[in-house]
This record gives sequence, structure tokens and C-alpha cells, in this order.
Amino acid sequence: MEAEMKEKIAENLKRIKENIAEACLRTKRDPMRVRLIAVTKTVDANVIRTLLEIERLDLAESRVQELIQRHAIIRESISRRLVLPDTAAEQKPGAPCWHMIGHLQRNKVKQLLPLVEYIHSVDSLRLAEEINTASARLGLNDKVKIFLQVNTSQEKQKNGLAVGAVTALAEQVETLPNLQIVGLMTMAPLTDDQDVCRFCFARLREIFEEIHGEKICGPHFQHLSMGMSQDYVTAVEEGATMLRIGTALFS
Repeated sequence: MEAEMKEKIAENLKRIKENIAEACLRTKRDPMRVRLIAVTKTVDANVIRTLLEIERLDLAESRVQELIQRHAIIRESISRRLVLPDTAAEQKPGAPCWHMIGHLQRNKVKQLLPLVEYIHSVDSLRLAEEINTASARLGLNDKVKIFLQVNTSQEKQKNGLAVGAVTALAEQVETLPNLQIVGLMTMAPLTDDQDVCRFCFARLREIFEEIHGEKICGPHFQHLSMGMSQDYVTAVEEGATMLRIGTALFS
């Protein structure tokens, strides 16, 4: 069963990478500029470990508690393999990079920060200020890398900044000493209509280019986090640099 699961994930990963490469070829992009993030929501820890044996992808969760639990499980698994005497040096696993991609409550920030490298879902000044303050209290050496989440689909049930509010928040967040805005994030509607998805992704790219052109953020402002299992090809065609993929990888 484990061998079958590993083969299935490997095939899925191969297909996703081929689709990314083809999308990059059509749009004259470098596929090395597209980072694949495995969304582990609802995925069993054994499946995550199997994925990491195939390739050490970045991992993402949308809930803080689940991220904390899975981070601990994977860290323990890696620690055990590091001390195995019969494991060759080139086979010893490294710790994966973790991303927080879901709505983040301010009271969960302190416990999250030591575990993640990127937070994709900053959508208010109050949240940004809480992350900034918590980082200082924790004595983190590096600035916290964040994305501003934008509701380009204008769906009422979704979190994220209104399109017209992004630039103003970027200007405010850039004054916070412990944060670094590395890009923008959005989610397209759950639809098979790729034209609708494309509009959302293209709008995010336009906002990114406006902020970049006005030099509001520094050279670290480089990324567009957009595209999931049902629309990642369209996202790549519209400039995505980080893809958040779960179902297409694990199902």
C-alpha cells in the first residue's frame, strides 16, 4: 500500500511539473521561478512523509493548530532519520519550509511565528502590527516574510483586502521594522471557468506591478502567490511564482 501511494504521488508530482513547464513555455517564463507548495490540509502524516521522501517540497496549512501538530510530527520523523547510522548523508532529510496560507487570528500569531517562513494571509494593519510586535517579543533574528492577501474575486465570504486598499496597506506595513512584504496573494473562485480565474490572477499581477512601479516595497517584493489544484496552470500563465496545491498532488 505504501509503495502504491508513493508511486501515485510521484506520478501526480511529475504531471504537475510538466503542466507548469508547458505553461511557462507558452508564456516564455522560467519554470525555475515557480515554487510548488504542497497543501497538507486533511492529508495523513504518513502521506506527507512519503511526499518528502520523493522531493522536499515546501508545506502549507490553512489552520494554525493543524500546522503546529503536523510540524511537530514531521520534525520528529526527520530527527529520527538523522540519527539512523545506516542512512547515507545524501539521504538524510532536511526540514521543510512551512507556509501559513489560511486566515490568521491575532491571538494565534505568537505560537505560529517560530514555525513558519511565510505568512500568505495578511489582510489588515492590525494583524500586521500584531505579527510585528510578536516577532520583537520572540526575538526573531529575521524579518517575518508576509504576503498581503487581496480579494480580487470580490466574494463576500472571502477574506482579503479590497483591491483599492492594497497600496495604502503596503505603505503602512513597510514602516513596520520586523516585517518584509514579499508579494501578494489571492484565491480565484472555485469554478471551472478559467476566464474568471484568469481575471482574478491578472488583476493581482496588475496591482503587484503598480506597487513595484511606485517602489513602495523593496527588492524582496517578488512573489505572486496564486493558483491551486483547479487553476494553477492559468495562474502560471498570469505570472504566479508560488502555487498552493493539495488535491492535484495527493488525490
